[in-house]
Amino acid sequence: MSREQRAGAVEKETGRLESFSDGVFAVAITLLVFNLQVPHLPGAISMPVLGSALLAQWPSYLTFMTSFATILIMWASHHGLFKLVYKTDTPFLFANGLLLLLVTVVPFPTSLVTQYLITPAASLACAVYAGVFVVINVAYNLLWWAATHQRRLLHPAVTSRQVKRLTRNQLLGLPLYLLATLLAFWNPYVSLGLCSCLWIFWAFTYYIHSPSPHRLALLQDEQTAPESEA
Repeated sequence: MSREQRAGAVEKETGRLESFSDGVFAVAITLLVFNLQVPHLPGAISMPVLGSALLAQWPSYLTFMTSFATILIMWASHHGLFKLVYKTDTPFLFANGLLLLLVTVVPFPTSLVTQYLITPAASLACAVYAGVFVVINVAYNLLWWAATHQRRLLHPAVTSRQVKRLTRNQLLGLPLYLLATLLAFWNPYVSLGLCSCLWIFWAFTYYIHSPSPHRLALLQDEQTAPESEA
């Protein structure tokens, strides 16, 4: 089988699961826009009044952009993980389902922060927001464990070094998101900032360390070449 044919086989075995997951991510990211509301102006309507009302909704814009970027990076990380996986089993399917369930929950804490960020309840709202990502990180770790357990689902060319590096990065998220949850009771904006920085970290992690299917096929060629010569 040629390198291109093997790369196609890798993509085909997880194709249905990836398509289903992409649809869930797309719905979740679309729902975020419903937090953006047209302001209702009491009394006389004028350009300055409308401008002030639009500016007063800045928490909506902040949480929308933050959560949109978050789900986008979650999708990119999910896509990067699936570059390393070439088949599925029942535990992996359910672990992926748990992650998707939590992805659909993201619009709720986003709406919560939008409503309460500039109120005395901001700390609790941001703690709930960060707490959701604690659980999402647990789900990502569970999905990664299901893929790497005994290496039964990974592409044969994935190295132990790659697995250890990504495992370490995934586990790093749990204490940091717990820290963001606690920080929300001290300063809600610091908590939101830490969550945003972590998603940027995940984006670079999967971009750098997740090879393409063709690259995996090339690595497999290099590994099998010495065996063929022997």
